[in-house]
Order: sequence, then C-alpha cells, then structure tokens
Amino acid sequence: MAGVVGRGSLPRVVAASLIGTTIEWYDYFLYGTAAALVFGKLFFPNTDPLTGTLLSFLTYAIGFAARPVGALVFGHFGDRIGRKRLLVVSLLLMGGSTTAIGLLPTYGSIGVAAPVLLTALRLVQGFALGGEWGGAVLLVSEHGDSRRRGFWASWPQGGAPAGNLLAAGVLSLLTATLSDEAFLSWGWRVPFLLSALLVAVGLWIRLAVEESPLFRQAVANRPADEQPPLVGVLRNHWREVLVAMGARMAENISYYVMTTFVLTYAVSHAHFGKQSALNAVLIGSAIQFALIPLFGALSDRVGRKPVYLVGAVGVGVWAFVFFGLVDTRSFTQLVVAVTVGLVFHSAMYAPQAAFFSELFATRLRYSGASIGAQFASVAAGAPAPLIATALLKDYGSATPIAVYVAIAAAITVLAVLCGRETRGQDLAEIEEQPAEGAVSRKPAVA
Repeated sequence: MAGVVGRGSLPRVVAASLIGTTIEWYDYFLYGTAAALVFGKLFFPNTDPLTGTLLSFLTYAIGFAARPVGALVFGHFGDRIGRKRLLVVSLLLMGGSTTAIGLLPTYGSIGVAAPVLLTALRLVQGFALGGEWGGAVLLVSEHGDSRRRGFWASWPQGGAPAGNLLAAGVLSLLTATLSDEAFLSWGWRVPFLLSALLVAVGLWIRLAVEESPLFRQAVANRPADEQPPLVGVLRNHWREVLVAMGARMAENISYYVMTTFVLTYAVSHAHFGKQSALNAVLIGSAIQFALIPLFGALSDRVGRKPVYLVGAVGVGVWAFVFFGLVDTRSFTQLVVAVTVGLVFHSAMYAPQAAFFSELFATRLRYSGASIGAQFASVAAGAPAPLIATALLKDYGSATPIAVYVAIAAAITVLAVLCGRETRGQDLAEIEEQPAEGAVSRKPAVA
C-alpha cells in the first residue's frame, strides 16, 4: 500500500507524535488544572471563590475559540506544504505561550492587565492546539497500513492522558511539598516554566521524522488548478465533518467534566483536599494511557463504530454514578469515579484518530480532520467546565451536570450511527470527485 513504511520508521514516527502531543497537552491541561485550583485567587481575587473559579474557567474556555482558527490555518498549510513543518510550528507556539504564562504578573501586581494578558496567551495556546491534533494523528495514520491503523494511530491519542498525567503530577508534587502560601506566591509558576525544557526535547525528536509518504504522493499528483483545501472539504466532505463533530461531543464534554471540573467539584463541594483530587486524576490518567492502545487495537478487530458506541453509551450512564461516588467523600470512590469515566472515554478517544483519518481524502485530510475535531470543541470542551460550574452554582446539585453529559452522549451515538464503518480503509483510495460532489472509496475490509 502507498502508506506503508519500514518497521523502523513507523515506531519512530509514533514516538515523535506521542512525545509532541504529550508536551502540547501538558501545556494545555496545565492551564485547566491551574484554572481549577489557583487562577481564581491570582487573577480574579475580588470575587467569591466559586465566582472566581467561574471567571477562571471562562478564560480557559476562550482558548477553545482559537482552536477552529488554528484548525483552518494549520489544516490549509498542512495540506499544502506538509504535516511535519506545521507540527514544529504548533509545538513552538504552545511552548512559548505556556512559558510566558509562568512569567506573567498577577492581578495584585498589574491589576486588570493580568487577566487580559492571561486570556491572550490562552488564545495562542488554543490556536496551536487546533493545528496540533490533526497533524500528529495524520502523520502516524499515513505512515502505517490499514490492518493495524487503529492501534498505531491511537498512540498520539495517548498524549492527552500522558500530558494530563504530567501536568497533574507536577502540580501534585508541588502542592505536597510547598505550603499554600508558597504555592500561590511562586510555586504555580514552576510547571509553566518547565514547558521550555520539554519543548526543546520535543523539537529535537519531531525534527528527525520524515514527511508522510501519502502526502508526498499527493503533492506529486496535485493538479495545477487545485481548489483550496477548505473549499474541497466543505464541497465534498461536509457529511464527514458533521459526523466527526457529533462524535466529539460526548468524548470532549465528558473528559473535561471528569478531569478538570472534578477538581473544583471535589475540593469545593465534596471537601477533598487539593492533593487528593489531583491524585485521583493522576491514577485515572495513568490507567487511561495504558488502555488507549488496547482500545485502538480492538477497533482494528471489531470496527471503529462498535468501540466508539460502547464508550459513548457508557459515559452517558456513568455520569449519574460519577458524582454520587465523589459525594461519598471517600478517596477510593473518587478514584473509581474518575478511572471508570476515563475507561469509557478511552473507548471513544482511542479509535477516533483512525476513524477521522479514514473519512477524508489525502489532499484534504489535515483540513477535514482538524475542522471536524476542533469546531466541535467550541461547543463541547470549551464550555464544559464553565457550564458544569454554573449548573452547580445555580442548582447546588450535580444531577443537572450528569444530564448535560448524557445529552452529549446521545448526540454522539446518533452521529456515529450515521457515519460509515471505516475499518480496513486504504487511505490512498479515498479521493474526492468534485464533478459529482461525492467521494470515491474502495470498500472497507469486512
């Protein structure tokens, strides 16, 4: 097949994508964790604690608004000049903005300019991440073959729990070794400044990989009058974009509720210590990292859709159990709540990379996959902690939050059922036909 490479090359590409996405998600989740734990006090000190957290989550959500812009820009140039170059740019932007947050004065030093600058840097983070995901998973998907694409493409997905694990781990270590005063004074800056070192490592590894062979072939066969990638996606792949957006709803919302909002809920509502809440997310993220490639491999055997549907239905039901377990104020039950929630999330997240890659033609794949994934994040992950915090403040109960997650799960189930099964699809055979407004494919392997 056109996308197959040697055995030594594929693991190297997988490692480069995994390490790069881990660093980018570390930067991104670090902000979310800090927003839940300290940013309310540092940047919005003139409000009550829950309102400060709400405002902090608002700056967190604003970052998602830049992700579709990043998807459009990175998707366009990624489909024009290559996946690898854009991945280097995204890593530099993310690392630079995260390091700058670690140097940022707080409200006590420069007043209202502090949250304004924080929001601006969050927008840069969102822009970078909007271009990172599509490029990372496509680089792996396009290097491998159809037989084990679900397994190999799931490894970059492991960058999300690995990044969350790293972010929560660093913060957990600091909160365990520093007093509350020291952590609020300077300790919170350390994880952000650490990003500079991580980016240097990521660049060294990412620069060593080769461009996708499928992309090189597509460039060689590119017609002189080719339409812009965005036009091609909207003209010939709009159904696939809608399927991808719907598939993201439960996956995105459940993840941010069960890993970011849970920190606020566990500390302010269930009266856990910050250390306990962080440790629960640490344990759940570690288990999720191990499970993602297993679910990816399972999708190679039984199909992308069955595995995805199990995760969507499971997370919709588990949401009602989740908060009940947290409310017991038992650390063991808290760990069970987070871990089981992330197991169901893994069943959606693991096959997602291969599933989305197999929906789009090579010349439009970066744009199509990125647009489908990142435009959904504006309606899903962006407001999830914000909506959950507002529901808790208005109702004083987690039941409305569980209903919110369940509605998202229903949307995802419907979207996945409307999509086609893509397991076994040869990526080289997926090409748009503008004259007919359709997409031609070889039948997927049964």
